[in-house]
Amino acid sequence: MPVSSFINTGDLVRFLPEIILSVFGTLLMVLDPIVNRRSSSVFGNLTLVALIAALFGTAAAYSQPGTAFGGMLIVDGFATFFRVLVIVVGILTTLPSYGFLKRQDAETSEYHALLLYSIAGQCLMASANDLIMIFIGLEISSIASYVLAGYLRDDKRANEAALKYFLLGSFATAFFLYGVALIYGGTGTVNLSMVRSAITGPNAPSPVFVGVAAALMFVGLGFKVSASPFQMWAPDVYQGAPTPVTAFLSAGPKAAAFAIFLRIFMTALEPLGVGWQPLVWISALASMTIGNFAALLQSNVKRLLAYSSVAHAGYVLVAFTARSDTGTAAAMFYLAAYALMNIGAFAVVSHLSGKGEGYQSLDDFAGLGQKQPLTAAMLSIFLLSFIGVPLTGGFFGKFYIFKAALESHLVWLTVLGLLNSAVAAYYYLRILVMMYMHEPSEAASKAEPLSPSLSAALILPAIGTLVLGIFPGWVLNFADKSAGLVK
Repeated sequence: MPVSSFINTGDLVRFLPEIILSVFGTLLMVLDPIVNRRSSSVFGNLTLVALIAALFGTAAAYSQPGTAFGGMLIVDGFATFFRVLVIVVGILTTLPSYGFLKRQDAETSEYHALLLYSIAGQCLMASANDLIMIFIGLEISSIASYVLAGYLRDDKRANEAALKYFLLGSFATAFFLYGVALIYGGTGTVNLSMVRSAITGPNAPSPVFVGVAAALMFVGLGFKVSASPFQMWAPDVYQGAPTPVTAFLSAGPKAAAFAIFLRIFMTALEPLGVGWQPLVWISALASMTIGNFAALLQSNVKRLLAYSSVAHAGYVLVAFTARSDTGTAAAMFYLAAYALMNIGAFAVVSHLSGKGEGYQSLDDFAGLGQKQPLTAAMLSIFLLSFIGVPLTGGFFGKFYIFKAALESHLVWLTVLGLLNSAVAAYYYLRILVMMYMHEPSEAASKAEPLSPSLSAALILPAIGTLVLGIFPGWVLNFADKSAGLVK
């Protein structure tokens, strides 16, 4: 039988980014015994080549939109947006990893291979149109992330972070899988479009039955995006994991998890929106409030940014609660802006923390503006974007989120969200005050000069943050067009 009779070329093209990432990840593992294992530049360079090739693969896939492999995957604007986002996060994670791995004297091939496998899983999540494919992508991404969190084997904090992340993540995945099983039992299908048809058809299962399934999946996905009340893992894992890994976990997996969150609830379960909307409303408010007020009490910058991440998950859930195309587009735009500013902020923390990551307190940032003006300036851009100052991506992200909420008559949620943003300004401004209004700390004085790769890891996200704040139209227009496809 000819190969062409059972292999559809179009399907392979639509699956091209995942193929490229998986092949390069395997190649890195094969090259490990051949290339000097401490040669960070070789494996890092190959990883960047893989990620750039995956971007071209994403463009090629987008040129042939449609379903693949019997409808299990779908390539549309929504999938393409998140594929590009997680690949860009991978590039921005690789750049600061050069110096970090060398400074910690850590092996590099496994690190970069795990990074590629995790991104491949996230790309699969973004393009999945089937609950089983979503689960497979989720597990590919999660298992690689668990290992990355504990990558520094001699670091007790990293070991603790990996163990907590693995145990709690496994429980969350089990909740999600139970929800999938109930959906299949009630509708006889796991295809998202067919599930939607089944729950609105003449033989629809009991709304209570489907509601329980939706609640179980919400628990699993709520953990992945660190939304309240499932955020308890984030501070410990973010603090203990290697800082470039923390940056990656806070941006890539979270964006991919929100992609399937939107895909499932705005496609398969959208007809039951009146039932799940109050649940998301409460989670959004709790995430913003708990995240911001807990961050006020932190002296460790990584824990502060971890609680900040919980609060930002709440902002995205505000857009999700709107249950509209405008809300979906606002969530997509905000996730792009958040990924850039968050990964840039963690790149600064990685640079300043030194060997053994001993410098992570707020006091260690004292005088950074005097000792390293460029580093401090880049961090200032990210912090101002976190606050939502005009001309930054964070400002327009919050503006569109709250606009979508008001259009859906979520007045109280909008008011409480704005008040939470005011609270958040305090702890972000504390870092700015430390950098520019205090004498240089030991950490700032000992900080090494910026390497070319680290400079790129700071400058590129800063430029992206400003572009999204000054010229948001091109990203927002694409998000608007793509949001309507999530039905």
